[in-house]
Amino acid sequence: SLGNVTFHNKLGTQAARIDRIAALAREIAPVVGADADLAEQAAKVAKADLSSEMVYEFPELQGLMGRYYAQAAGLPQEVANACQQHYSPLGPSDEVPTEPVSVAVAMADKIDTLTGFWAIDEKPTGSKDPYALRRAALGVIRLVLENGVRVALSGVFTQGYEGADESDLLSFFHDRLKVFLRDQGIRHDVIDACIAMEGNDDLTLLVKRARALEAFMSSEDGENLLQGFKRANNILSQAEEKDGVEYSYGADKKFIEDAAEAALFDALAANEGAISSAIEAEDFAAAMGGMAALRGPVDAFFEAVQVNSDKEVVRRNRLNLLSQIRKVCGQVADLSRIEA
Repeated sequence: SLGNVTFHNKLGTQAARIDRIAALAREIAPVVGADADLAEQAAKVAKADLSSEMVYEFPELQGLMGRYYAQAAGLPQEVANACQQHYSPLGPSDEVPTEPVSVAVAMADKIDTLTGFWAIDEKPTGSKDPYALRRAALGVIRLVLENGVRVALSGVFTQGYEGADESDLLSFFHDRLKVFLRDQGIRHDVIDACIAMEGNDDLTLLVKRARALEAFMSSEDGENLLQGFKRANNILSQAEEKDGVEYSYGADKKFIEDAAEAALFDALAANEGAISSAIEAEDFAAAMGGMAALRGPVDAFFEAVQVNSDKEVVRRNRLNLLSQIRKVCGQVADLSRIEA
């Protein structure tokens, strides 16, 4: 009977929507450790109670009645639980489902809603959000983060409703994530610095990076290194604009004139590999440790050395050394987005 119930005049019936959610739940299942057949079965019956007299009379019982009907029909317990839990989390303090089948159906339900309304260009504007899309995005964010799900959301969006602008939807998710993390004490500019990095659609990885960067930026080493980075970046950007070239070749040791310059050269060489291996291993605390080790040499370099030397070859070499600071620090996050 849900084939006769319109979900939205541009998005078809509830029955068509249920088929889409079932297909999507099947795709999401392996990512969240759920059995694909059970996830598909759960998605197919999760909204069956919407056609019951009971839910028609008492809409607040949707989901709960679904669980009772599924149990009465002798369906597996995970399927019955998903009928009740797939609407969650409804708000910021609502409990997040943790059973894999429930997580798969809950994510599929919300992502179908989001990609559908994105495809027909019915996005939230200002304070208006008639289809509770902000709540749906926050629901997906919490399902992902609180279950430690590792998934590239862009790939999941492409499996949702056709025609949604995935990059626009991802930036909507990033905005919701900023609001969510700001309440946990992570600054918006720190999140921006991490969003600028590759793999920003893996929210679990993004938040791991942001938490480590937040902790580093609140330390004395982090604050000072940021000042050094900003200074290097400014001098470099001005020189590149003036000279019309990009200084990105790395410095050559034979043109080094000052001990502080040599110490910085060695520190960058020593830490670049350590930082990149730490990032590859997703050990962001170790990566921040590598950054902290650069603070002293960067400070000492700016104390002792004038970058714009009269000798052109020395000046160019020093600018290439600054570009090495930018490159090494840039592996961790886009520090230029952090407010000093």
